[in-house]
Amino acid sequence: MAWTPDSERLLRDLAPTVLGDLVRRCRDFGAAEDAVQEALLAASQQWPAQGLPDNPRAWLRTVASRRLADHIRTEIARRNRENLVAMETGYAMPVPSDEDDTLVLLFLCCHPALTPTSAVALTLRAVGGLTTAEIARAFLVPESTMAQRISRAKRTIQSSGVPFELPSPRERAERLHSVLSVLYLVFNEGYVSSSGEGFQRADLGREAIRLARLLRASLPANEEVCGLLALMLLTDARRDARCGPNSERVPLDGQDRSLWDRGMIAEGLEILNAVLPRGNPGPYQLQAAVAALHDEAATFPETDWPQILALYDRLLAVAPSPVVELNRAVAVGMVHGALAGLAALREIEAQGDLAGYHRLEAVRGHLQEMAGDRESAVRDYLAAAAKTPSVEERQYLLARASRLRQDVVGPPHGW
Repeated sequence: MAWTPDSERLLRDLAPTVLGDLVRRCRDFGAAEDAVQEALLAASQQWPAQGLPDNPRAWLRTVASRRLADHIRTEIARRNRENLVAMETGYAMPVPSDEDDTLVLLFLCCHPALTPTSAVALTLRAVGGLTTAEIARAFLVPESTMAQRISRAKRTIQSSGVPFELPSPRERAERLHSVLSVLYLVFNEGYVSSSGEGFQRADLGREAIRLARLLRASLPANEEVCGLLALMLLTDARRDARCGPNSERVPLDGQDRSLWDRGMIAEGLEILNAVLPRGNPGPYQLQAAVAALHDEAATFPETDWPQILALYDRLLAVAPSPVVELNRAVAVGMVHGALAGLAALREIEAQGDLAGYHRLEAVRGHLQEMAGDRESAVRDYLAAAAKTPSVEERQYLLARASRLRQDVVGPPHGW
């Protein structure tokens, strides 16, 4: 079997299942994760030259098990602990498993002994496959800080002695908030990459949706689990229309809506419509409702912005955050005019929570453009471009500024 561009995605898909298999048997999360990372590195070096093995998962499991055995031998030589001798003997001939332990691994990473932030970071690393640098950007902290946080989380999991199995219904309820936060961040990283050359990472989006489906199958009556899955489907349905022929970003108002995945939209609407009537929707259901209004509009001008603004008002009451306020400012501008949107934005800036966040300048540039102040819009787009670590986002913002500099009148920008 030859190496193909899909092989990297295959490695990402297989990593959590192989990690789950090792953790189930050795009970050492840190050592197992290190072994899997070494196996993934070996695969990335060998498979392009030698081709894919007949059974990639078995190949990764075998190599990771050998790396883990090497680790155990080192520990035996250094500390001569009898229990490690027993573990090493057991790993000389690993027992294959065809179980998909990803959901178990997901709940393990969201153990109640961890702080919510550490649980999210660890799961993004072990299950989502994000690098430490990517996770650090998601939390707006230095990479060294995030590396220490993840290491502490691994040690906490290791010392907790928690069995590697799906937790009880009560324990699942306790960890659910962290689990949903993890999936949400993984999906967002896939939908808009925080850094690098690519604007989107479809593999992360697919993995987040896959995990959300597993979670919904485990907790079918939970409204927020359903809301998160609906949000992912309704948002990811627009993926193919978000990039132009040269991989440039296409904003919502310029997208070819015939490219939207109507099957995903129908599925997302069906899930959302089944839970919204139950009342008291949570933040994921409300965000899914916003996405649904965008998807249901035949054209950009037909978007129901007043209803979107009302949903953001409700979302701020349920789960207030600076990012929600930023999105609301856009909706205010679309409903009440650019000057009203800019006034809402000034209130957000006065709070100081989004200082240094590139999208603050990007939204201001959008509203300035709507207001007809091209000079200010250019300045804000350039400031946003200088702050974003994403190459594609930077090119998009620079293109917006360049177009305005040339005094070319374009359509209003949509977010």
